[in-house]
Amino acid sequence: MRILTSLLSAALVTLAGVAQAQENFQGLESIGKPEPKGMGFQFPATELMRDLVWLDNFLLVIITVISVFVTCLLAYAAFKFHRSRNDTPGTFTHHSVLEVAWTVIPVGILVVIGAFSLPILFKQQEIPEADITIKVTGYQWYWGYEYVDHDFGFDSVMLQKDELADYGYAPDEYLLATDTAVVVPVGATVVMQLTGADVIHSWTIPAFGVKQDAVPGRLAELWFAAEKEGVYFGQCSELCGQAHAYMPITVKVVSQEQYDAWLSSTIEELAGVPQSVQVASN
Repeated sequence: MRILTSLLSAALVTLAGVAQAQENFQGLESIGKPEPKGMGFQFPATELMRDLVWLDNFLLVIITVISVFVTCLLAYAAFKFHRSRNDTPGTFTHHSVLEVAWTVIPVGILVVIGAFSLPILFKQQEIPEADITIKVTGYQWYWGYEYVDHDFGFDSVMLQKDELADYGYAPDEYLLATDTAVVVPVGATVVMQLTGADVIHSWTIPAFGVKQDAVPGRLAELWFAAEKEGVYFGQCSELCGQAHAYMPITVKVVSQEQYDAWLSSTIEELAGVPQSVQVASN
């Protein structure tokens, strides 16, 4: 019993050390969270997200032009060929020029869309050389993170309402904030290796423009390079069971100096020499 108590005490001390190390980032601006009455995307904090915002605006222009054209065409046809103005219906069965036009033009539009969207897709899927590699494991219902280059890891669990202030989060960040966050330096290329421990989960940070399923038995990858310091939030985006809605993601992007200090203290707590456990003699 004393051994178990000692082990639990050591674990609590370790977790307290990690929490204390993360408290040093409480002054960070919360960027990646939903805004009241928000209609657009979150702040694009990576090149990947900027590309997605641009592509979305580009497609919106194309869709708007097509929608306006079709609406005008319908209105013209309804007016021009109304029974009061055109009592005798046409007798033709086809029109070769029109048939070629409404086949070639949509194909051309799709080719244009593909020419701009495929490079963005390839940029997401072609994983660059990593400055930091983190293995992410989805559990029911929390996330586990391993900094594989430094041989330590931790679990990340959603904070309850009465815990937010203790960790430096605002009340409106309930359901978004976790007890421990992923910490990365600004500008670094981060590669996340994802898998699931039980069912399929999905790791996403909207402001980074990344989303990847975590499938049990498989290892998938995504990458990002955050360009602005701050706190970013995400959510499991694959229905994974009863508590799916309570599986948030928190990423803190900090300066290189802050990251190095956090890394040093966290390694000392989680990957350092194990603390000796006193065992009472009989």
